[in-house]
Amino acid sequence: MTASSFDNIRIVLVNTSHPGNIGGAARAMKNMGLSRLYLVEPKEYPSEKALWRAAGAMDVLDNAVVVETLEEAIEGCGLVVGTSARERRIPWPLIDPRQCGERCWQESGQHEVALLFGREDRGLTNEELQKCQYHVHIPANPEYSSLNLATAVQVVCYELRMAHLIEKEGTPLGNVEWDVPPAKVDAMERYFEHLQQTLETLDFLSPDNPRQTMTRLRRLYHRIRPDEMELSILRGVLTATQNYIYHTDKRLAALEKDSGGEK
Repeated sequence: MTASSFDNIRIVLVNTSHPGNIGGAARAMKNMGLSRLYLVEPKEYPSEKALWRAAGAMDVLDNAVVVETLEEAIEGCGLVVGTSARERRIPWPLIDPRQCGERCWQESGQHEVALLFGREDRGLTNEELQKCQYHVHIPANPEYSSLNLATAVQVVCYELRMAHLIEKEGTPLGNVEWDVPPAKVDAMERYFEHLQQTLETLDFLSPDNPRQTMTRLRRLYHRIRPDEMELSILRGVLTATQNYIYHTDKRLAALEKDSGGEK
């Protein structure tokens, strides 16, 4: 296990509308020792407003990575946590900012970590949140719970800083080592595609109406968090299932042909 590191933690802003919030988030990050900012399809960037709000955090903006898709922003990460301001129809494993800071800091010594922040007006979509292992909720005043984007980034980054300081003082935060590294999010996405294809081939899922089944399966696997070897085994099971269906269909087709099409 390598030492936990701020360099392994990405702050990902998705589809940000106001460039000033990008600058404010960069400043919040640098205050707490973070530097890796990813921007997914920002509405207006680069922008003078972002530079003005960043103040002394120009280096964070200069090194920001701008991408077109969320998949690009989280590629290679072993842990992805998404901020969520409301309850979902299908509840997801939920942690508070302190738990988020501790878990992300622990795991930053083993793999890349991404923290996702959504749009100012509506946050992250359900589809985006389903790519996360955990959701983090900031327990604000219920009578006025709307947080500015940069403020939300500040809260979470502060908890990361606190986790770093606690560990620096010699207090262990817990053991989260694996004998095999946990599967990365992009590998999990390929598995979910493979799983859905197989379930559709089995007629377990309808391609036109999967309902909530795949969402619940995503939640199940994110909760379990399979490692790379486990995921390879699961992919092997799906491939064997597909091969069995294929060869069975060929045998049935051959038998039907030999019988002259009679059933």
